[in-house]
Amino acid sequence: MNELKVRVLTENDWETLCSWWLEWPDWKVHPSKEMLPLNGLGGFMVENNDVPIVAGFLYLTNSNIAWLEWIISDPNYKGINKKQAIELLIISAENAAKNQGKEVIFSVSRNKTLLKMHKELGYTIDKDPSYEITKNIKN
Repeated sequence: MNELKVRVLTENDWETLCSWWLEWPDWKVHPSKEMLPLNGLGGFMVENNDVPIVAGFLYLTNSNIAWLEWIISDPNYKGINKKQAIELLIISAENAAKNQGKEVIFSVSRNKTLLKMHKELGYTIDKDPSYEITKNIKN
């Protein structure tokens, strides 16, 4: 029987997440713990029968917006519940943001599957592409 469950990330998940980022060919870089909310613990992992499938991070700001980012899945997982696992991750992040009093949840993606899934869940997808703009300002 397939049983999906969502839980908060733990320190034990870090090596798994890093291996997933390295295995996906489109990921050029992955974030360091210091770039992530709660030093890499501010997110969720969805599992199927205790097997990790997908994870993502929820940035809680000092405004009424939350930011869902760095969604990553096990590139080798071929189970039937991967789509449902991603949906559970997104919905769980939404609920966590609502529980923190946030009014809007924001995410950035270029992945067509993630874009379609967000649209199915009621997100507005801007028709004009945007670009992530980053600059390393550390000396």
